[in-house]
Amino acid sequence: MLSRRGMLSGMVAAGLMPARGWSDVGAPRFLAAAKDGSGYALHGVSEAGESLFSVALPARGHAAAAHPERAEAVAFARRPGTYAVVLDCLSGRVKAEMAAPAGRHFYGHGAFSPDGSVLYTPENDFENAAGVIGMWDVFGGYRRLGEFPSHGVGPHELRLMPDGGSLVIANGGIETHPDAGRAKLNLPMMAPNLAYVSLSGEVMEVVEPPAGEHLNSMRHLVVDAMGRVALALQWQGDVAEAPALLMLHRRGEAPVWASAEGPRHDAMQGYAGSVSFSGDGMQVAITSPRGGRVQVFEAGTGHFVHEVLLEDVCGLAPGATGFVASTGIGGFHCIENGTARAMQAHKVAWDNHIVPIGA
Repeated sequence: MLSRRGMLSGMVAAGLMPARGWSDVGAPRFLAAAKDGSGYALHGVSEAGESLFSVALPARGHAAAAHPERAEAVAFARRPGTYAVVLDCLSGRVKAEMAAPAGRHFYGHGAFSPDGSVLYTPENDFENAAGVIGMWDVFGGYRRLGEFPSHGVGPHELRLMPDGGSLVIANGGIETHPDAGRAKLNLPMMAPNLAYVSLSGEVMEVVEPPAGEHLNSMRHLVVDAMGRVALALQWQGDVAEAPALLMLHRRGEAPVWASAEGPRHDAMQGYAGSVSFSGDGMQVAITSPRGGRVQVFEAGTGHFVHEVLLEDVCGLAPGATGFVASTGIGGFHCIENGTARAMQAHKVAWDNHIVPIGA
């Protein structure tokens, strides 16, 4: 007679046992990479800012992709990194390692398909100075399936659209090559864009900066359930001439460019590091670690609402109604009604991004 242990072992081997979900690791609300005295790690963070678990990383992380069902995350190296690690957030072990194909490197971001079967990664085809989107078979052990064009240069971040059948891609427009480190090779000819692309690679719509603003690199983005896209930009020219660093867009409509007035806009120093809608969807915010501030706008109109000063702030995500923000000096803050409330103080340096789980 087959024992229960033998039956369970057979089910595990056959892949029939249900995978452990996020509730099995304390139901974290966010993922965030950080550095402490012992090295680098990816943390699972509660809505109250508490670190529920941490998994060691081989080097500095940038952002991560959270599997929609399993307690599993893919942590990406910073550009121009060529590795990503698949982490079992329950056991802390590395389930798989992903290596960018020859002639490619990652940009530090990725996104899963709604059913979690495919991972999409923005990559640099650096010999041809072109952006591509890699496709990886998740249930096949993160095997490479193929790639398609990002329809731009330097695709930094992408998100799945609510229809589940298309991606929106922030093509930063900056040409780089590993042989040149992090040098920017094409600033006079930069051509950033926001591209909506089908999952088979066909371009559906492209949005470009206004004339004369080609140095405004499109970097990070978020999408809400209604298909509204918010985009954070990083100006590559004279900081004193920086245009708006936030763009709001809905497919088929004209983009809305949003900025604070005068000295408040100047204080961003031409750099928006992260972007997020608020938990109630009524507002959108961008951060500037260089300027030490979070600026909040109306999500519907782009009108400036207020700003909050926080030293070395960059990570940003939706809170219960407002926002949560992280800093490079260990802070995890709740931002609501123009104030920042410290939720937790950690002995780590949080990296640039907070990744919501289940978003």
